[in-house]
Amino acid sequence: MKNNYKLGAVLAVLGIAAGILCLYFIADTYNTVIHTHFAAGEWEESNTVRFVYAVLGWLGTAAGALSAAVLWGFLKKQDWAWFWGAVAATILLLAGFFPMIPAADSGLPVPTMWVFLLAAVMWFGMLFVGGVNGKIITLTFIAGLAYVLTFIDGVAPISKFQSTFQMPAAFAQNPNTFWNGMYVILQQVSWWGAAAWAMFIFAVFRKKSWALPMGIFAAAMSMIAGYPLGLHNALVEVHRFSMFLPAPLMSTGLLIYLLLPSTRKMLEEWNAAA
Repeated sequence: MKNNYKLGAVLAVLGIAAGILCLYFIADTYNTVIHTHFAAGEWEESNTVRFVYAVLGWLGTAAGALSAAVLWGFLKKQDWAWFWGAVAATILLLAGFFPMIPAADSGLPVPTMWVFLLAAVMWFGMLFVGGVNGKIITLTFIAGLAYVLTFIDGVAPISKFQSTFQMPAAFAQNPNTFWNGMYVILQQVSWWGAAAWAMFIFAVFRKKSWALPMGIFAAAMSMIAGYPLGLHNALVEVHRFSMFLPAPLMSTGLLIYLLLPSTRKMLEEWNAAA
């Protein structure tokens, strides 16, 4: 399937459709999810949805527009088309997956599942068109899981920051004041870590020599943010396994794998391949 421009064009059309559906579904469910959480007394969750849904709507719609450029590239038999198709699919995977969580949590339908499924077909398809070998697909797929999980670790702190914030007139030093500061800082550390995982994936696809250090950076960012949040949540708040922990645990495993000599050799061989 390598260099199958017709298949690539079909996949690009799926990306355009996914971008349009992302825009429609997020706009359609935006206020419903917000007000359902608010009615359940989860005012901080409703505020978080208000912000995060908008961000993902912007990203998903932009990825759909990027897919239009990718379609042109395939129709003109451009070598770069598969890579930018993979970039668009990577963004659409996130934009389709995360909105399912607050919607399902409220007992509402999860229409963005279709965006996610279309993006998954597009992602794997673009890699086949680009001639990416199986080991690289496996590595970048697992890194993609870390990318999504690390992004999710950056969402919950938005809610927790709101619920632990004190107005100046009512300020009293307590353990929440420390964690309030941690939430506002680690929220962005997680999102930058997610972006770094995406950059690692793209760098591997483009056979860049800096892919390996980028992966180390991404893993470190995910671990620095995820372990403090996860351990505090597990040991102090919920007294069970924390959903903050999958991202840093997966990133730890990836970090160990990236540091192996065999991994470096595999990436060097991939970079040297025609």
